[in-house]
Amino acid sequence: MNIAAVCGSFHKEEIERMLEYAQDEASIKGVKISQILWVPGSMEAPLALERILKNGEVDAAITLGIIERGETQHGLVMGQAVTKAIIELQIKYNKPIGLGIIGPGAEKHHIEPRLEPHARSAVNAVIKMSK
Repeated sequence: MNIAAVCGSFHKEEIERMLEYAQDEASIKGVKISQILWVPGSMEAPLALERILKNGEVDAAITLGIIERGETQHGLVMGQAVTKAIIELQIKYNKPIGLGIIGPGAEKHHIEPRLEPHARSAVNAVIKMSK
């Protein structure tokens, strides 16, 4: 099983750690993260996922990112739009996408404890849904 990872670079240090956890989980489960694509942030993830899934080289994808709480509702709206687009891509291509996006509404103290579980859960979700 080949999995692609789409990673938001807005919080690059944290997402690099998430990617390490995801790669470790994939290795434990005997699958491979065969492609890694960095995008500016979570908002760009659906387009990158569309491009990856339509080329047929991967069986599934994960997306890793963080949508922080801001002073306005921008993050909430963005999180809802991104999640909806990801669900639609799963259905369109009949390929699972693991949602490893922390937030929306994440505050600084929410991020660290969620890095590992969100990354590992994204990998496990696509493995389970690929069977």
